[in-house]
Amino acid sequence: MASPLPLAPDTPDPEFRDLLAQRPQLTAHAQDGLCLEDVPLARIAAEVGTPSWAYSANTLRRRYRALRDALGDAGLRATVHFAAKSNSNLAVLRVLAGEGAGADVVSGGELRLTVAGGIGADRTVFSGVGKTAAEVREALAANIFQINAESAEEVEMLSAVAAEMGLRAPVAIRVNPDVDARTHAKITTGKAENKFGVAIADAAALYARMASLPGIRPIGIAVHIGSQITEGVSAFRAAYARVAELVTALRGRGLPVERVDCGGGLGIPYRDEVAPKPEALAGAIAGALKHLDLPVMIEPGRWIAGPAGVLISRVVLVKHGATRRFVVLDAGMNDLLRPAMYDAWHGILPVGAELFHSARRPADVVGPVCETGDTFTRGRDLPELRPGDVVAMLDAGAYGAAMSSTYNARPLAAEVLVDGNRWAVVRERQPFEDLLARQSVPDWVAG
Repeated sequence: MASPLPLAPDTPDPEFRDLLAQRPQLTAHAQDGLCLEDVPLARIAAEVGTPSWAYSANTLRRRYRALRDALGDAGLRATVHFAAKSNSNLAVLRVLAGEGAGADVVSGGELRLTVAGGIGADRTVFSGVGKTAAEVREALAANIFQINAESAEEVEMLSAVAAEMGLRAPVAIRVNPDVDARTHAKITTGKAENKFGVAIADAAALYARMASLPGIRPIGIAVHIGSQITEGVSAFRAAYARVAELVTALRGRGLPVERVDCGGGLGIPYRDEVAPKPEALAGAIAGALKHLDLPVMIEPGRWIAGPAGVLISRVVLVKHGATRRFVVLDAGMNDLLRPAMYDAWHGILPVGAELFHSARRPADVVGPVCETGDTFTRGRDLPELRPGDVVAMLDAGAYGAAMSSTYNARPLAAEVLVDGNRWAVVRERQPFEDLLARQSVPDWVAG
């Protein structure tokens, strides 16, 4: 099993210029400082305040097209369904809808968001281990494209709900191929001990059971082995090979298989990882599944949205401890949870032009939340930051705002979409009054 990436890796951190070279959406201007596309991040910080998220529309487009084109070049009939759990901002969804993307959702709420963002239910896959009957009714009424069933118990529930509605639910079985994706233990999903999917040895019998049930239209096999997979594509190949064997066996029994859902999980280089290219993933899919002559689907989230976003934050103070320098930001773990939850590494760049080439020395970058775990990095080489200076945390477009909370009564940060030299606030900063609006005190409580 892969070990989590430490907050202070043993190897030297990438230089600022190296972080920029790998991220064409970011540039450092001599006067304007760090820019996302053609918009200075200092301008966003000044006008919108901090912390704030900023997303690059052209990065979303470019990366979606790279996946789509790689699949097409491999000779696959393929569709790309953006994993809304990674970033469900309506403007982000609308950008991808304009590119023709479908969606992958894991709740009724995400289905409503993707439809509002312009991605119809007829282009949406509904995944997840805990769908409720109410969510299934809503999805079926909206003409959902596909429901991925993750257990025999769920199949029975889907049959009952669809039959009650007089419909046939389009259902694929998500199989668990018992493949180690060698990613962080908290985001691996394809091993035998994980809660996701049906054991692949049991899948054929369950698929045959689906074919006999009222209200079910068996349409295919789905698989997803984990997130942030960077150690080549061998795990993908192994999983898809097992899926191909299963599809062949189902066809041998005269059971219909319309398509294969290949899931997501393609990793990105947050630090200096050598992540697989879309062409490698497409090759793994084609090598294992192309001979079946079936349409395939992929469900990327992080690969599309991660590099498109940054979290802009301001230095509150710099605390000099006995042995360490602490840079305290106004962004905390309630904003960007990944370092606290996964020991994740994010690049941190100063926004001001005068700091980009300044001398650096180690600092611990922390947030204001009352938790020791509210630490973004330890021992990172950074300039002599002062209160009021602005920094950007990179590759925060996926599982950033989507995982935010109001812990410590900290309202949700604003979100901004950048498109060339244009930018707009696409989610206002949450007012504190919202934290009180849905609370009440019973009249029998004293005080």
